[in-house]
Amino acid sequence: MAVDYALGWGLPAIESRVTALAALLRERLAALPGVTVRDEGVRRCGIVTFTVDGEPAERVRDRLAAARINTSVSPITYARYDLAARGLPDLVRASVHYYNTEDELDQLCTQLRQ
Repeated sequence: MAVDYALGWGLPAIESRVTALAALLRERLAALPGVTVRDEGVRRCGIVTFTVDGEPAERVRDRLAAARINTSVSPITYARYDLAARGLPDLVRASVHYYNTEDELDQLCTQLRQ
């Protein structure tokens, strides 16, 4: 069923949708005081990583989970050369997909404002 749904969309359309949603999420997160988007790279995907000033990634993930928003934590051990070299802590990871909505991005940002 999931394969049929994806094929109905078409892979180019899925890539376009995911890229656009992730870009929008990065833009909205960057506008929030105390939130820093940590993604680098020329070609960005649907994985958006960020930090919240003064709040460990695990606590942010748990706070969002309490609001029924799924995120995860990318610990330093998953990207030892990158995160350590940049002096970064564990990061919050939000992964958007083509079935996500802009309203869901807004809900994530609203929870981070609180």
